Amino acid sequence: MRHLIIFIKNAALGRVKTRLAATVGDVRALEVYLQLLAITRKVALEVDCQRRLYYSDRVEEEDAWSGAQFDKYVQQGNDLGERMHGAFIASFAEGASKVIIVGSDCPELSAGIVEDAFAALDGHDVVVGPAEDGGYYLLGMRAGYAAFFEHKGWSTPTVLADTLVDAERLGLSVALMPMLNDIDDEGDLLRSTL
Repeated sequence: MRHLIIFIKNAALGRVKTRLAATVGDVRALEVYLQLLAITRKVALEVDCQRRLYYSDRVEEEDAWSGAQFDKYVQQGNDLGERMHGAFIASFAEGASKVIIVGSDCPELSAGIVEDAFAALDGHDVVVGPAEDGGYYLLGMRAGYAAFFEHKGWSTPTVLADTLVDAERLGLSVALMPMLNDIDDEGDLLRSTL
């Protein structure tokens, strides 16, 4: 069974894309975030898998993410690592054999990349989609390796490198997807297709 985990923030003015909002304003930042959510939702719906949507604050029943197509949860944990690890563990506990997580910051994400990532897990322990900012836009595994979620400076340029070091230390094989651009600030937005 294949699980696709999607982490999103509840879309509220002044609460999303704060680094972007610092230069373009809260209204524009929310507009961009809503575009990113629409792209992520479209991609997820094109992939044959069980879709697990994790909100930052609360489950929204009456939003654009249909409860018939997405199982809905709230992220649990003190930091991003704990929240992601908990989501992976929950999927594996439900019988998933391949689990991939994506965020909602990458306008270049495609269903083809997600499908390729699932396929890569046939021959690799871990799959990573590197982001240009030094993080990653996608992480997939066949088991819930806790080390990937510990001792990381989340939202820093070392996350990808630290993750690859973890994989090497644990003796895990890694497949890399194409490098894509996450949108965190105005520079990223100007380089994007939005």
